[in-house]
Amino acid sequence: MKRAVKWLVILLVLAGLALWGGYRYWESRFDAPLAVSSETLFEVPEGAGYHRVVSKLEGEGLLNDGWAYRLLARLKPERIPSLRPGEYRLEPSMTGLEMFAMLDAHQVVTYALTIPEGWTFAQMREALEGAEKLDRQLSGLSNDEVMALLGREGEHPEGRFFPDTYRYHKGVSDIEILRLALSNMEERLTAVWAERDEDITLETPYEALIMASLIERETGAPQERREIAGVFKRRMQQGMRLQTDPTVIYGMGEAYAGKITRADLREPTPYNTYVIDGLPPTPIALPGLAALEAAVNPAEGDTLYFVSRGDGTHHFSKTLREHNNAVNRYIRNR
Repeated sequence: MKRAVKWLVILLVLAGLALWGGYRYWESRFDAPLAVSSETLFEVPEGAGYHRVVSKLEGEGLLNDGWAYRLLARLKPERIPSLRPGEYRLEPSMTGLEMFAMLDAHQVVTYALTIPEGWTFAQMREALEGAEKLDRQLSGLSNDEVMALLGREGEHPEGRFFPDTYRYHKGVSDIEILRLALSNMEERLTAVWAERDEDITLETPYEALIMASLIERETGAPQERREIAGVFKRRMQQGMRLQTDPTVIYGMGEAYAGKITRADLREPTPYNTYVIDGLPPTPIALPGLAALEAAVNPAEGDTLYFVSRGDGTHHFSKTLREHNNAVNRYIRNR
């Protein structure tokens, strides 16, 4: 009897040690490196659950101990990471625990799409069409159809999207980027309009958006934006036409070949501010925040004209005679 008890104790101890050893080996599998020899992108599909992700890792040769991860779901379900679809960057020597932490933190790989200030909506659409890993839903749609998708049916798209760098992950659609850019522009336009000068000649936020687009296209020099806004303000106050070349170019559309002629300045289009009074009917580009701020806070002064020096800056004049002299100096001689 005593001998049987002794053997039973020994068997229980051995079984306990075996279980403990097995448990420790199982736990060690999560500290073992993944089967990754170089930086690798792994995608968690839309709607994929934990077991499907483990099987996918095994199938792609990235995970050697799938059994350990499946057992984890039974023994310790609280350790199962929450999953978000997208791409994840697996690094050499990364352990299972580190992979779990990355998945649980939703550290998806992101991409950047930069929309520069002064671009047109057409250029923005072209950039969206060529953006890496972006889900394209706008291909083949007209601008009117795009605006309808955004809940802005009947609105002209030009100028309504904020130029910025937008980060996204695989699976995000081009319409989502547009929706975010539209919201960003509306927020910034509302904010700057609330801080506008009291004696501003613009009557609505949309007119401020149009004015900001003219400023954006006229100069890239930060110190000149408010000065140009001041020229436009005084011209409007005195009943003068704005006479800004970028509006002529925009109105020419695809006919513009890099040069404006005298005939182009006389050609009547809805955007030719050498022909029409006041502002064009819509913005002509995507203005940035600085141009928006300048549009509603123009600089005080008495200049009414400006001409490009050819170096990115402008010469400002108070009188037509001074302006003509500047044109002779900077344009005709050149």
